[in-house]
Amino acid sequence: MRAWLERMEREQGLDTLEAKSRRGVIVSFAALAIILLVGGIQLMAQSDNTGLVPLLIRLLPIALFLPAVLTRRARGHVWLAFVSLLYLMQGVMLASVPGHGVIGVLEALAALGLFLASMAYARFRSRNLKRQPQS
Repeated sequence: MRAWLERMEREQGLDTLEAKSRRGVIVSFAALAIILLVGGIQLMAQSDNTGLVPLLIRLLPIALFLPAVLTRRARGHVWLAFVSLLYLMQGVMLASVPGHGVIGVLEALAALGLFLASMAYARFRSRNLKRQPQS
């Protein structure tokens, strides 16, 4: 795996790989947020008098990483990748619940995409920062 990544870095360049993985993070982050919003609205509709609690419980953990994504911090992307694994588990569990299979599979796929893109971005960003001269 390491040799494959290093070969990709030589062929495409760190700047290109960093930009591609950044786009992947943004797309998968937005997709997961939308899926969580839809799932939270469904939970709110099914329960009585819970207010915004189901929606906040689903969206708050990922929303806390929005500043790290916007400021392009590699360490924040690593932590985002770990948190996305929680959403992956939640999506797999939700996929086994009757009537929620589609949203569960979509959530699991979006979380998996976010995990892979975040880890790739953290790798390429940190290697790119080490390569650049300090001013």
